[in-house]
Amino acid sequence: MFWKVGLLILFIWVIVGTWIFEAPMGGVQNPDVYRIFYFHVPVALVTFLAYALAMFQGIMYLIKRDLKYDNRSSTAAILGTIFCILATISGSIFAKQTWGMYWNWDPRETSIIVLLLVYLAYFSLRSAVDDAVKKANLSAVYSILGFIAAIFTIFIWPRIVPGLHPAAPGGSSSGTFIVMSGETWMVFGPSMLAFIGLYLWLYSLSMRIAKLQRGSGNV
Repeated sequence: MFWKVGLLILFIWVIVGTWIFEAPMGGVQNPDVYRIFYFHVPVALVTFLAYALAMFQGIMYLIKRDLKYDNRSSTAAILGTIFCILATISGSIFAKQTWGMYWNWDPRETSIIVLLLVYLAYFSLRSAVDDAVKKANLSAVYSILGFIAAIFTIFIWPRIVPGLHPAAPGGSSSGTFIVMSGETWMVFGPSMLAFIGLYLWLYSLSMRIAKLQRGSGNV
């Protein structure tokens, strides 16, 4: 119970701190738009961590051949995809305010769509296979390949292709980036902790619900 109160306090601090401190990007037109950094980036990083957990649980299944790890892996991937959608939405809001359109096919925008398609294919694969063991085997291998795709689409591709995002190579935003000052870290650090805590809570809650369903014979 106490950690839930702490999580709530963290989110309150992030919401308040987002507006009481200076915008994390200076010297640009409409710097207040960059305050979305405190929400967009943590959500995107939690997406990566979620897919990493899905891969880890998939590997655990391949080692131990216990279906509980398959359930943990798929749950991690589902929640990761929800956070990926949130990152896409928050990024589109930023794009509208900064570049005039919700979607500009910037490399980061394109890569996140590719990532979503990769994991939508993962869920399609799971729904197409009825045998639990075969489904777990295929899903475990796919979770490894999916995480490799996540590394490429989140960290590599947007850094080698010119784009509109700050610090993207080439383009009008090249060389500019969020100023990670002490004030920025006072909000960004708690925001990362808050969103990671939220993800872990949702993950734990999902596992408990699945356990109850198995106990009642519903799954």
